[in-house]
Amino acid sequence: MGEKMDRNIENVIAYCGLICQGCPIYCATREPNKQKKEKMRAAIAKMCMEHYGKECKPEDIADCDGCKATTGRLFCTDCAIRQCAIEKALENCAHCSEYVCDRLREFFVKDQEAKTRLDFVRSSL
Repeated sequence: MGEKMDRNIENVIAYCGLICQGCPIYCATREPNKQKKEKMRAAIAKMCMEHYGKECKPEDIADCDGCKATTGRLFCTDCAIRQCAIEKALENCAHCSEYVCDRLREFFVKDQEAKTRLDFVRSSL
């Protein structure tokens, strides 16, 4: 991970270690230009298949306010990592007594930067 991490990282990361504000779906949600938003959603649908093996169409890409949002718009409604962290009332998975669990190991294969962020948080606990 190229950027320098500081101790405030927990304020911006999702349960799994992703940064919601950098997520293409989060960014598309905030795009005011309708044509640009549609192009972004088409690119996201393609990326979901290539990166996560999840088939979806551009119209399937729902608006999202980030995985820690408790009301409003949410794309990752079926995320088992998110659901587990909420049930355990965790700030993020680095705070879990079972860190690193099988769900996270599988996810980290696809996103090593998320693991680096959570490892950093875990090291400061």
